[in-house]
Amino acid sequence: MSEKRVNHSSGSTFEKAYGYSRAVAVGETIHVAGTIGMDYAAGRISADPAEQTRQALRNIEAALRALDSSLADLVQITTYVDAAATFEAVGPVLGEVLGNVRPTNAALVVGFPFPDIRVEISGIAMRGCGAGG
Repeated sequence: MSEKRVNHSSGSTFEKAYGYSRAVAVGETIHVAGTIGMDYAAGRISADPAEQTRQALRNIEAALRALDSSLADLVQITTYVDAAATFEAVGPVLGEVLGNVRPTNAALVVGFPFPDIRVEISGIAMRGCGAGG
């Protein structure tokens, strides 16, 4: 017997155009797609990688809340940055926001298809495990 799949969209035009969901829950596991620091309400992205990180985490938090979860349930993240030096601004924000949760994290330097993107974060959450964030 398979568990019910629930797709969640943030309303990003990328999701519809490229055929993916912001987050997908199957049972108690929630997979969160790579999420950038776009402020979707304002339609803009900050040039500051620290602010992009904060906004990406707010976007992830909104997706998790829509699926009855929270940042406290994150067990794994992958952080993608445009340059090794960018992680110097990103890392402290991750510590500030996720310091009590302490999910696993892999950080990778990548080339993004759009020049304004400095950071992208994907993750896995286990609904209800609530590490205390």
